[in-house]
Amino acid sequence: MLYDHRQSAPTYLLLLFIGVGTLAGSALTNVVVAQVAMYSSGALMLLLALCFRDLTVSDQGAELLIAFGPLTLFKRRLQYSELERVEQAKSTILDGWGIHVSPSGGWVWNLWGYDCVDVWYRQGRKIRIGTDDAVALTKFLETKIVPADKERQDSN
Repeated sequence: MLYDHRQSAPTYLLLLFIGVGTLAGSALTNVVVAQVAMYSSGALMLLLALCFRDLTVSDQGAELLIAFGPLTLFKRRLQYSELERVEQAKSTILDGWGIHVSPSGGWVWNLWGYDCVDVWYRQGRKIRIGTDDAVALTKFLETKIVPADKERQDSN
């Protein structure tokens, strides 16, 4: 079973608007330090808009790839062999969007919305993957997780 899903969201439009506005503002000021700061900030916002336009979650054989794009500066790979369990969940406003540590524990990789999948590693760590396809992602990951006791039996 393969899994490949791309979620798009309008959040990049906010970054794009801020970036263009900041670049336009840099042309309206005569203070060189302010121009450089505004130009740099505007360029950074445009770069981030390209990085956070969509979120792709896809099966890569032995691992799951989570990547923001189309400019994929931010990506993460989860080895299926390191995963313990998976659960469909709902994030809160406190969990937010983007990439960061969540107040509820673990890392959040979320682009838009509150549907998500919580994935626990065997070491107890957790990652929360935001998606508009939580049911299918949960079912897919459940097929990839090998119970620890079965893994021990296979190695003997």
